[in-house]
Amino acid sequence: MHYFRTALKQFFLVSFFFITLTHLHARQVTNIRAEQEGKKNIIYYDLTGAKQGRKFNISIYCSTDRGRYFDGALKSVSGDIGKNVTAGYNKKIIWDVLKDREKLTGDDIRFEVRAEIMGGTIEMVFVEGGIFQMGSNSGGSDEKPVHTVRIKSFYIGKYEVTQKQWREVMEKNPSRFSGCDNCPVENVSWNDVQEFISKLNAKTGMNYRLPTEAEWEYAARGGNKSRWYKYSGSNKVGDVAWYYENSEKKTHAIGFRQSNELGIYDMSGNVWEWCSDKYSHIYYKVTPVDNPKGPYTSDYKVLRGGSWFNNEDSCRTANRNRLTTDFSYFNIGFRLASD
Repeated sequence: MHYFRTALKQFFLVSFFFITLTHLHARQVTNIRAEQEGKKNIIYYDLTGAKQGRKFNISIYCSTDRGRYFDGALKSVSGDIGKNVTAGYNKKIIWDVLKDREKLTGDDIRFEVRAEIMGGTIEMVFVEGGIFQMGSNSGGSDEKPVHTVRIKSFYIGKYEVTQKQWREVMEKNPSRFSGCDNCPVENVSWNDVQEFISKLNAKTGMNYRLPTEAEWEYAARGGNKSRWYKYSGSNKVGDVAWYYENSEKKTHAIGFRQSNELGIYDMSGNVWEWCSDKYSHIYYKVTPVDNPKGPYTSDYKVLRGGSWFNNEDSCRTANRNRLTTDFSYFNIGFRLASD
């Protein structure tokens, strides 16, 4: 029975690695390295950047083709893996290879360590910063004029926050369309969302927030991969959105329509999404170029994206809406962002 090449330097090519994180920033799992010890493989990694004492659920995967494909999670493992792993350096996973694999050969072995904060997951997409033309000359008057905006890099939720995720933090579910864990939470006000974010950050040690209106539109348009679709990911609204014509008058589970260019789902339709900005009808006439955050004073907050209850025009990436911070309805939800 062949194990892997005895020349450990060949195996040590794991210094080129691929890291996937469920909802942590990539910098929090770093410095993955491995060595052979008898018939076992020892994988070391650093888990950093988290609030002191925060606990993680750690899993590990192996690829034999330089990280193009990873099999299921390794089972015959011990050490700093599984639930309740705390942040720190030189974390150690011991893999009893021959209990999981008949053999492991070649120079193309890679490992992937996944870290999930205990207490729920928010899957995030990295949005590389860039410049785009915000607004529309063919939409409502508050979408004009089209103007140049420069956005710095940030993360945004791959999906809208779900009923399950809300309940895990708030211990209740305000949604009209309850009983669907993977449907977006709705019937939440901007104030409700701020309370949720405060509790989630305290629980996870993260710094989640709502996206700014400019960040939201940049991400919805596909960031620096944008093909300038009318809706988020397509010029055909039904490809990417649950809206009035196809929704059967209810929300739907996240991720079942086509994603946009960045792999983000439901930015058109399903539920309106709160942004952090105050709203002004004339803000686009005076907005700064760099990372605009909305006007200083207003009684309203911005919402974007349209919903299951709205027509296709409301689902355009440039469309704007506004409501007071205490208003909630069963077609209003949100997604999270972070720096």
